[in-house]
Amino acid sequence: MHLFETPRLIGRQLSQQDLPALAAMLSDPEVMRYSVRGVCNEQATLRFIDWCLACYASTGLGPWALVEKASNDLVGFCGVGPEMIDGVEEANLGYRLARRFWNQGLACEASKAVVDYVFTQKQLASVVVVIQPEHVASLRVAEKTGFNAFELREFHGRPVRMYRLNRQGWASLQDGAHG
Repeated sequence: MHLFETPRLIGRQLSQQDLPALAAMLSDPEVMRYSVRGVCNEQATLRFIDWCLACYASTGLGPWALVEKASNDLVGFCGVGPEMIDGVEEANLGYRLARRFWNQGLACEASKAVVDYVFTQKQLASVVVVIQPEHVASLRVAEKTGFNAFELREFHGRPVRMYRLNRQGWASLQDGAHG
């Protein structure tokens, strides 16, 4: 079931059939360099998929599989999942792509589609994204998606930038893009 589509990608729920491709991606130290959980083996990847399935069942949200239309290959994931930040459950945007798909604009394409989906279809009030300041590529994706204002915070013992975008801010960005 397709949740969203972009010119080059299809967003759908992750499934256990994604385990081989996802485990290969999440076991790459370069892909996982800024992950608070670190490199994942196949068992940890399976636990991540199970967590995603539980999120879909309980909230209709979660990290969604990104599939390249041209090849039908799993590119990575992008979605909004629940994250406890300073004792408050936030809708946290996350994205991760296999290294061979880096530097092609796919993360921006996916992030914009996910944020649009959660604001227009799921009617979320706001979305956050939590990024370590040295993760420059991820900062660029967030900013190109429309996340601009941030607070400096500590998250899992690391200094991070926490960006927030609300539905009204997203709507005004869309009005500006079409006006």
